Amino acid sequence: MNATPRETRVAIIEDGQLVELLVDRPDARRMVGDVYLGKVEAVLPGIQAAFVNIGTEKSAFLHAADVVVEDAQVSDDDDEDDDESSEEQGGGGGGRRGRREVRPIQDLLKRGQEILVQITKEPISTKGPRVTAQVSLAGRFLVYMPFASKVGVSRKIDERSERQRLRAMVGEMLPDDAGGVIVRTVSEDATKETFERELQTLINNWKRIKRKTQFTRAPSLVHRETNVTRGLVRDLFSAKVERVLVDSKQVYNEITEYLQGIAPELVERVKLYEDSVPLFDREGIETEIRDLFKRRCDLPSGGYLIFEPTEALVSIDVNSGRYTGKKDPEKTILKTNTEAAREIARQLRLRDVGGIIVCDFIDMETQSNRDKVLHELRTHLGRDRARTKAFAVSDLGLVEMTRQRVRQSHWHSMTQGCPTCSGTGRVFTPETIVRRTERAVRRMAAEGRKEPVVLRLHPEVALHVLEQEHDFMKRLEKMAGFSLELRDDPLLKPDEIKLVMRGAQRDVTQQYALA
Repeated sequence: MNATPRETRVAIIEDGQLVELLVDRPDARRMVGDVYLGKVEAVLPGIQAAFVNIGTEKSAFLHAADVVVEDAQVSDDDDEDDDESSEEQGGGGGGRRGRREVRPIQDLLKRGQEILVQITKEPISTKGPRVTAQVSLAGRFLVYMPFASKVGVSRKIDERSERQRLRAMVGEMLPDDAGGVIVRTVSEDATKETFERELQTLINNWKRIKRKTQFTRAPSLVHRETNVTRGLVRDLFSAKVERVLVDSKQVYNEITEYLQGIAPELVERVKLYEDSVPLFDREGIETEIRDLFKRRCDLPSGGYLIFEPTEALVSIDVNSGRYTGKKDPEKTILKTNTEAAREIARQLRLRDVGGIIVCDFIDMETQSNRDKVLHELRTHLGRDRARTKAFAVSDLGLVEMTRQRVRQSHWHSMTQGCPTCSGTGRVFTPETIVRRTERAVRRMAAEGRKEPVVLRLHPEVALHVLEQEHDFMKRLEKMAGFSLELRDDPLLKPDEIKLVMRGAQRDVTQQYALA
């Protein structure tokens, strides 16, 4: 954990490799898990959703399935997922809905109505936040859901007998009509007293939220989810974690004080880093962070991946590169694809990529090899805290998958479109710019203009004219019937041109340089 007054960064290392990066800044604070008192702005039966004003730039989206209906159930089914990944990803938000019929949104909400909602997905691109009225409050061992009933247990606790024991123990202490509870993965060693203490704390938090809504006017924030460091300690820090290194005395004190109350046996695993060499430099993390914004990602045996984010999805292309193997091409392809599957799973976590992802693996001839690669991908995705789903290899050799998205990827949140290429990653060639200049001068000549004109071009384009088309100016002047002067201008973008009337010094680019 590297903390400064303006930024907190948390790097998660597994088997000596960086697998996850979390960045928290005051101007881009994490919102998942925050609870708001909002006001319904519009009810849209056509899409069975409502837009709720919670005070953010864009109104929040609330689907009919996320509206509270009396006596929503938390299933008793052992195979039910507990959405724990979303709580661990963002702390609360997105508590599980029971299997129930969704009532029409127009029967549940009216315009102008005040409603308590919790953010489950932050604003991404042009969309506002997504919210649910099924509020859930996450503790270390339990997730409390006031609008549900019964007790669910994390699917990550494998033993059926252990699941039944935990369900029975927590079920006994849950007061009648108090809501529902999910028992989290780290709960296996927790005592009855620990559960009782945490359940009481969560119920009290809910009462405090309810009280606050009576004295505030919508839209307003009524409960803020815990900060990124404390949230991670709550959700992830267990005996399976070797150590936590912190380079801030304040954050170190905060964590140790918090642990004294919930898991004192783990305090000794938290270390304060006081060396003069920055912590992320010392651990080799800084260079890895720089690499996560590159399109290309190299694989150990010479192959590489190409990441292409688009508005609709992220495409990942697998290439064999310089790795050609010995003799058997199918074996070579299998090795590259297997390495790629492992690295794709890591990079998705590291880059925090969400939504639809399409992986173009190298074509494999045998079904058994396709199955091996898919199994490798799914195995490594199993370590991901976000929910993922990878579908079978298609006839085109593509693997389509989805990854839970609760906020923008690092690529979106930490970079911006290039002002020169407007985010395309491409600029027009010097040859294209020269032809564009020629068309602009022809338009001026067609209007019968006779004043001398100065052509300002980027130095690289001007050099192209001098070296490749040395008769360009003479030919253009003859065609136009007026004098032209070429000047290079290093302040221009590589594919920008300027047309200036020499006498009046008037810029006429917009008028004539259409395309």
